Amino acid sequence: MTAVFIRRETPADVDAIRTVTQAAFGPQYAPEPAPEPGLVDQLRADSAWLPALSLVAEVDGEIVGHVVCTRGRVGDTPALGLGPLSVRLDHQRAGVGSALMHAVLGGADALGEPLVALLGDPGYYRRFGFRPAQELGVLAPEAEWGNHFQARPLAGHDPAVRGLFTYAEPFLRL
Repeated sequence: MTAVFIRRETPADVDAIRTVTQAAFGPQYAPEPAPEPGLVDQLRADSAWLPALSLVAEVDGEIVGHVVCTRGRVGDTPALGLGPLSVRLDHQRAGVGSALMHAVLGGADALGEPLVALLGDPGYYRRFGFRPAQELGVLAPEAEWGNHFQARPLAGHDPAVRGLFTYAEPFLRL
């Protein structure tokens, strides 16, 4: 396995992040462009942006992956929304996504965040401690998301906090 270096995003990384995100999500939308690169740009411009939780993965000095958590809420309680997680196709299944996930979850925990929520494949995210959010009393913004809407409690989690999860505003425009 090639060494993967995880670090915080810098302003010089914005174009590379956009390219990686388009490469990761583009095939499922072809021939139209994927919405995720624009979403990341909109999140970056939003008050929900948390610079410490926007991470890139480098292999041989080249950005091959990106993950971001932004401010969300469970009811009135601050929480995190994770996504998008992007890995260039030629680096998928090589540990890059796992390295990004471990780094962003560790960073969120170190910052005292209580919970991370996401919409994604349960088969993939289960390995990082995610489970159906409803098991934690966290309700999906869209009921039809079912078990694809998942959450992972962190050390600062209070099990009494329950309710509807709200993503950062740019997610609502998708």
